[in-house]
Amino acid sequence: MAKPVFKRILLKISGEALMGQQGYGINPEVLAHVAAEIAQTAKLGVEVAVVVGGGNIFRGVSESSRGMDRASADYVGMLATVMNAVSLQEAIEKQGVVTRVQSAIPMSQLAEPYIRRRAIRHLEKGRVVIFGAGTGNPFFTTDTAAALRAMEIGAEILLKATKVDGVYDKDPAKHGDARRYTTVTFTDALRQDLRVMDGTAFALCRDNEMPIIVFDMTARGNIHRVVCGEPVGTTIVKDNLETRFANQTRAP
Repeated sequence: MAKPVFKRILLKISGEALMGQQGYGINPEVLAHVAAEIAQTAKLGVEVAVVVGGGNIFRGVSESSRGMDRASADYVGMLATVMNAVSLQEAIEKQGVVTRVQSAIPMSQLAEPYIRRRAIRHLEKGRVVIFGAGTGNPFFTTDTAAALRAMEIGAEILLKATKVDGVYDKDPAKHGDARRYTTVTFTDALRQDLRVMDGTAFALCRDNEMPIIVFDMTARGNIHRVVCGEPVGTTIVKDNLETRFANQTRAP
């Protein structure tokens, strides 16, 4: 069996990914699939931290565009991420892996408060740590929370799990000739406006040289393949001589 090439990872999962095709809420089958993938990765000896979004339940940006106060909408969105985090915790523990939820907004009956050193200690003990409530501040996305937590806990890589199998030079849903990058630099991603994640999160990763892998989480075994170093999805890396092949693409 292939051995992991990463010791500690931060996995970012969108809330929308948990609803599958049902359009709203949490799809039990999708939740079980995601939990099994995470548990399998943890059982390899990889220290796994997770940031989960809340877009399957409530999106602050969308609601604020309809007239709701943006800060209030974002706080409701943070509560939605905690609902997803607790649901994911339950599903992972059914797979036999001890899990902890830490929330950036205190809610002691559901989750621990976010404490960096405690989170790291949990990871060292082999527990999966799920971070809920984003950063605890309005106007910041869960992408930004993922980038921030990845750096705080000393993760080696930020894995962004999506419904697309990587980063393309244009929207593959609209353009049949879209080509997928295997590797791209932060500079080229910015220059081409590839929109890997929101600007604040992307800037944090670029400035702190946190590599990102964007991959399709709906394909079974992909998380395992990524942590074992298989060429899955698209890797975004810092600019240096080792990434001269960064602009190479391959057909989807």
